[in-house]
Amino acid sequence: MSTQKDYYEILGVKKTASVEEIKRAYRQLVMQYHPDRVPQEKKKEAEEKFKEL
Repeated sequence: MSTQKDYYEILGVKKTASVEEIKRAYRQLVMQYHPDRVPQEKKKEAEEKFKEL
């Protein structure tokens, strides 16, 4: 049985969010969790979240 991910929940937006709101949330999270932008001690965690996004 496969578990589907709720991408709205991952991005932190409502299911009724506009395309622009989704794009804005995605870009903000990608910048926040990009492995090159986080301290070394948080890199592993950030890489996993970045891949999920």
